[in-house]
Amino acid sequence: MSDEERDDAHLADVEEGAGCTEIWEHLSERREREQSD
Repeated sequence: MSDEERDDAHLADVEEGAGCTEIWEHLSERREREQSD
C-alpha cells in the first residue's frame, strides 16, 4: 500500500506521540494552505 492510499497519510508530517492539539493544529494549517492555493 502506498502512502497516497493510506487512510492516515494526512498525518505523515505529525510527530510521533503528538497529542490532540498538535494534530488539530497540523490539520488546520494544512487546510489553510490548501484553501489559499
